[in-house]
Amino acid sequence: MAAGVLAYYSLRFEPPLWLGPTAALFAATAAITLRRRTCAFAIAAALAASTIGFAAAQFATARAPPIETALPTHAVQITGTVRAVETLANGRRVTLEAARLDDGAPLTRTLRIRLRRDDPASLATGDTLQLRALVRPPEAPAYPGGWDLQRDAFYAGLGGSGFALGPATLLAHGTPIAPVRLVQHLREVIAARVSAAIPGSAGAFAVTLLTGFQNAMPPADHDAFRAAGLAHLLAVAGLHIGIVMGFAMLLARTTLAASEHASLHWPAKQIAAVAALAAGLLYALLTGLHVPIQRSFLMAGLFTLAVLAGRRAISLRGLALAATVLTLAEPQEVPGVSFQMSFSAVLALISGYAALRPWLRKLHGQSVWRRFAGYVLALALTSTLAGTASAPYGAYHFGRVQVYFVVANMAAVPLTALWVMPLGLLSLPLMPLRLEFLLLKPMGWGAAIVVWIARTTTSLPFATLAVPHSPAWGLIVLSIGIAWLGLWQTRLRLAGLAAILLGLVSPVLVRPPDLLVSDDARLIAVRTEAGVWLQARPGGSKFTRDEWLQYWAAAAPVPIPADGAAAAGAIACTQDQCLLRPYPDRPAALLIRGATHPDGCAAASIIVSAEPARRLCPKPWPKLVDRFTVWREGATAIWLRPDGASVLTDRANRGDRPWVPPVPKPRVRKSPVLPQAATDPG
Repeated sequence: MAAGVLAYYSLRFEPPLWLGPTAALFAATAAITLRRRTCAFAIAAALAASTIGFAAAQFATARAPPIETALPTHAVQITGTVRAVETLANGRRVTLEAARLDDGAPLTRTLRIRLRRDDPASLATGDTLQLRALVRPPEAPAYPGGWDLQRDAFYAGLGGSGFALGPATLLAHGTPIAPVRLVQHLREVIAARVSAAIPGSAGAFAVTLLTGFQNAMPPADHDAFRAAGLAHLLAVAGLHIGIVMGFAMLLARTTLAASEHASLHWPAKQIAAVAALAAGLLYALLTGLHVPIQRSFLMAGLFTLAVLAGRRAISLRGLALAATVLTLAEPQEVPGVSFQMSFSAVLALISGYAALRPWLRKLHGQSVWRRFAGYVLALALTSTLAGTASAPYGAYHFGRVQVYFVVANMAAVPLTALWVMPLGLLSLPLMPLRLEFLLLKPMGWGAAIVVWIARTTTSLPFATLAVPHSPAWGLIVLSIGIAWLGLWQTRLRLAGLAAILLGLVSPVLVRPPDLLVSDDARLIAVRTEAGVWLQARPGGSKFTRDEWLQYWAAAAPVPIPADGAAAAGAIACTQDQCLLRPYPDRPAALLIRGATHPDGCAAASIIVSAEPARRLCPKPWPKLVDRFTVWREGATAIWLRPDGASVLTDRANRGDRPWVPPVPKPRVRKSPVLPQAATDPG
């Protein structure tokens, strides 16, 4: 099914809506017909599953409203209803629905507006506000093949984002009557109470654990959690819902055990399991019901059903059912890092513990030391299995691997599970009584220690290592290897190691581009053996620059010199042009800096310019990537090959899809109609 979803997203055109369901119907019919022929049935069943995944992705696209193509480039007056209020590290951000721009028709998609830091307006979900803001559509990928933020926004119903130019005006207070608004309002109230009791980064961490809001964490500390291998503590998922349900089940079992009648006549274990599932559902709703928590709750539901039926609670079948339901409901999450890291980690835990169970049983014993040693080993094994299985996906999406993730998790996870989370959960029922501070204060002490662990781990030498970007096929091969290794029960599973090894070495089998040009041409970079050299114009995107460095696994870029040579002769510049030759035996690229006719056209296979540069070179004109090119085609990647330059644009890479904005049309300047002067007939 995931292969079918990925096949849909790899297309360069939008297929007709009938294609997926029709193919799935034929494949399913073939599978049923061939059910008595083992090999033929396996092939038909796999084809049916992939076509079902393809159809699920098609229907997810059909359900989403079309993108907003008429967002103005100038400041507008926005009036809308608050759907969510998020606390950021240095301000607030609101999500508006049914927004009107300058009293126009309401938008079908939401807008996300960052308020001014000193905005005094008291806002809550359901309120109606008005403000003046500058709005932009979602950003395109930083380079061809980069992460598609526009596709994310398309499925999230987001039409654009921006920042307020003035204070917000509250027009009317709203009552969050709808269930979604009510839950959102409750999340905002809890976040405000926790932030008031626990200041700083510790409070932001506590808010994340109890509400799922991650944006309040300062960027430096957020990066520290990621570098330490503790980012999963901020992405509320299986660990968190496991703590909640385990705590609820323990509390329910203890309460029932206090009654002799309940202990003797009631199914205490089953009742406690149902109570734990209810607590898990409430926690999932409270933390936003995003993909990791959906997967975790599905697994928890299967766990509860297994307990009620007296079956094995944790199994690969349960994981497969959770993946099936989530793929059908949210197929757009399959290419995402959350989906991939979550399922790979759980697969590794289930399969790893199953394979190591005979050795782990030898540690069982009645002595305190054997129990303690078993607990420490289980903690280290859990961190190693989950972290190792999910590390390739983190490397693919973020370009980094964490070195000390096992040590950091062994310190931070028990602290979170036994101290921080239980105190936070017990503080929730005290909030109506205004007594939550009694438990939030000690919760903050534990949260501060977790933040300190992340910071300390990040400060260690070689805490993170930059890794080259893996091609998409390499990640697919690696995923097949992980699935093969995890699903087989015999020695055949070892064949998965070959696929994993091929996926890990795939970055050295492909060559990344030699030049990158941003979609506004304000950033132009060239990769040489001496590092990355960058020409940055005012207004260049820091996000794009960081994405390029991550893609190339490079250190901080060096500015391209205004004049002279650099990079061991690979760059030769004058005031008006730069000849870029990363490979001495290959054609060069010519970077034009002015409007004058350059003299290096004959030595260049391609011209790159931040300004319009058409026809600056004499015929025959080399290939050209200038301001107009990226305006029409998006970010551009250039390979300098022995036979010339090869160019790939973002639009050519993504094709014509519903989340890709149409090709911009040039503005037609109309000549003003002037009144004709009266003529003298004489």
